[in-house]
Amino acid sequence: MEIMLPTSGLVVRPGKLVCIGRNYAKHAAEMKSSVPENPVIFLKPSTALVGQGGKVVLPPMSREVHHEIELVVAIGRGGKQIPINDALNHVDGYALGLDMTARDLQEQAKLKGLPWSVSKGFDTFAPLGPLAKAHDVGDPQQLEFELRVNGEVRQKARTADMIFSVAFLISYCSSMFTLLPGDLIYTGTPDGVGPVVSGDLLEANSSKLPELRVKVKRPA
Repeated sequence: MEIMLPTSGLVVRPGKLVCIGRNYAKHAAEMKSSVPENPVIFLKPSTALVGQGGKVVLPPMSREVHHEIELVVAIGRGGKQIPINDALNHVDGYALGLDMTARDLQEQAKLKGLPWSVSKGFDTFAPLGPLAKAHDVGDPQQLEFELRVNGEVRQKARTADMIFSVAFLISYCSSMFTLLPGDLIYTGTPDGVGPVVSGDLLEANSSKLPELRVKVKRPA
């Protein structure tokens, strides 16, 4: 999937989708997990991306796929060891996204002490809405967003409730690997995650970010 970075005007195919787990305390609690001392990081392949109006395809090997709405950060200026006080200057835009998760496969992996990659990385498992310019959004810790499934509110949150802020996440991630223009950071989901089935309509909304709408379907 190619995306347009708003301030640069360049079309970029993201190299990395950096995802953060357990970044809201209530979500950690609903997953029966502790609040982490440091960000929990996992990666998705760029082939997981699907854009506005696209389809989330349910993998045949999973019987329980969950929705997870998130604020997504698009990196415009790359860097390594980025200081927290400069981190937001590396952001080109923000969007709403979904971290789709094959929950049954994730639970099996957790029990065996294995990585989450398969449960998180299927094609179409990273829906991404249109990007809003960073300077139009302002402070990313003052956003509210919600997810509706077939018109019913399932998740609703404020980014002020994040355990680790956007600036901290950019700095922390860049301390381990270089962030490049076009990389995306999925910043974690609030509580209220739940299953989806074929035919569901997922609508993510925020007052300052463009709407994301995708439908769920079984594979052809």
